[in-house]
Amino acid sequence: MAGSKEIRNKIKSVENTRKITRAMEMVAASKMRKAQERMRAARPYAEKIRQVAAHLSRANPEYKHPFLVKRDVIKNVAVIIITSDKGLCGGLNTNVLRLVVGRMKELEGESKGVSVCAIGNKGFSFMSRIGAKVKSHMTGLGDIPHIENLIGAVKVMLDAYTAGEIDAVYISYNGFINTMKQEPRIEQLLPLSSKNLEPANGSTWDYIYEPDAKIIVDELLVRYIESLVYNAVTENQASEQSARMVAMKAASDNAKEVIGELKLIYNKARQAAITKEISEIVGGAAAVS
Repeated sequence: MAGSKEIRNKIKSVENTRKITRAMEMVAASKMRKAQERMRAARPYAEKIRQVAAHLSRANPEYKHPFLVKRDVIKNVAVIIITSDKGLCGGLNTNVLRLVVGRMKELEGESKGVSVCAIGNKGFSFMSRIGAKVKSHMTGLGDIPHIENLIGAVKVMLDAYTAGEIDAVYISYNGFINTMKQEPRIEQLLPLSSKNLEPANGSTWDYIYEPDAKIIVDELLVRYIESLVYNAVTENQASEQSARMVAMKAASDNAKEVIGELKLIYNKARQAAITKEISEIVGGAAAVS
């Protein structure tokens, strides 16, 4: 059994660790609320631009954007992976990366080329380690993501799709369901699916284009894709802070249990030492007498 001093040092070390995890839990709870507010604030814009894009996709203008055209043969696929920059958030990143790797193996088994756009340091590091073809990446988003920081990495994939180098684009992220549950998802981003571009009430609008349909449709659909990526990032960040809060709470609870067990061991060791000393004193007194 370890000595009393070693046990006391271990108790002190675990108590210090518990203070850190408790502080991280409270910080994550505060950031989680702010991340949820940003996620909800982005939804009205995304829904409005989706409605306009839905009407445009059915207005049949003289120009048909490549984002709306489904390729007959799919040879090359791109995956936009959204992860966190930091760890200590349970299995959040592991779950979404496992889902992406599974899909990549399926695509490669069908003799399709797979390239990656990594948003977040964890995803970029993982994809670099496994030797994936990383065409673009973005790290260091911070607690408040800005869409202008995402455009560069995403534009590489959009340009490759428009040029015909990529035939389909998927996006993978952690969808926020509630504080205790986050769901890893992988969804088709391009070509835009008809399900996502379904008008709200079934009716469609036509538009008068100025200066022409091509310029308007080009700009609008790019903005729509950017809003989808931004929404995925905000959901992933809300999921990250929720998972980190839960993980730090579990770590704090575990530290409390460990401290209780160590204190019990310490008391037993102390009691054994006292009993031994009393036995030695009694034995010495009996020997003298």
